[in-house]
Amino acid sequence: MFFAKDLTEVLTLHPSYFTPSLPAYLKLLLHQKVEGTCSGRLGYIIAVIEIKDENMGRGKVVEGQAEFAITYKAIVYRPFRGEVVDGVVASVNKMGIFADVGPLTCFISTHLIPADFSFDPNANPPCFASTEDTLKIEKGTKIRLKIVGTRVDATEIFAIGTIKEDYLGPLG
Repeated sequence: MFFAKDLTEVLTLHPSYFTPSLPAYLKLLLHQKVEGTCSGRLGYIIAVIEIKDENMGRGKVVEGQAEFAITYKAIVYRPFRGEVVDGVVASVNKMGIFADVGPLTCFISTHLIPADFSFDPNANPPCFASTEDTLKIEKGTKIRLKIVGTRVDATEIFAIGTIKEDYLGPLG
């Protein structure tokens, strides 16, 4: 699920960057430092949408640098158990499917794939093919899945998904 969250980041700069373009440089540095990162507590920081407060900086006497505490609003993505999401299959092997759901990688075990889908290792590329329909799940296939569990580390989120329920599986 996506959230708009108010966050604060401390940036440290050497005095050689103290020019009239300092505010623009701080904004660029903030975008580079936080966008695309994952905080286990908050989730994935997708984009900075607004910078709310830039203070004038505080000097570090020992190092001769300045710290700037910047308050900003960001779009954050955090997956929850039971959430239904759309993703793109990244890889298929005999153990299951890895799907990319935005920045999150979700694993779908063969036990959580409907029984009418069977793994075909001889296909090129390898896929799960349906015996009843002409449906295939291979690399690049768009699928709808339900998140059944997540594990949060300090800098990464892992998810397990299923397509074994109604209205889940390959799209189109």
